[in-house]
Amino acid sequence: MSNKALVLTAMTELFVHRDLSALDRYWDAGYIQHNPRMPSGLDFFRKMIPSLGPNFKYEPGLVMEDGEFVMIHGRYTGWGDKTMIGADIFRVRNGRFVEHWDVIQEEVPAAQTLSGQAMFPIV
Repeated sequence: MSNKALVLTAMTELFVHRDLSALDRYWDAGYIQHNPRMPSGLDFFRKMIPSLGPNFKYEPGLVMEDGEFVMIHGRYTGWGDKTMIGADIFRVRNGRFVEHWDVIQEEVPAAQTLSGQAMFPIV
């Protein structure tokens, strides 16, 4: 499986299906987190995923791969009070996520942007 396919599969299993066993299949035990609001390791996800409310929804979008780095664009709804658009960047080694960075911002409807373009999905 390509790193690109692996990231799409893992993110879908964890965030769409809320399958915590995905952590054991795809995330490394020494997972390094660069988001300043999340700790490294997997315990955070093991507690956070079951706490997501019924209105939580993750929609994966564009996925790009450059060797061991994979970026996935996605929409997070119901994780907080605003819909957020994120770009998650993973370093993948030996089929495992070993490191993560992200950039995330509030979604702005196309009608309210200066360009008139939607932030998500990319078509």
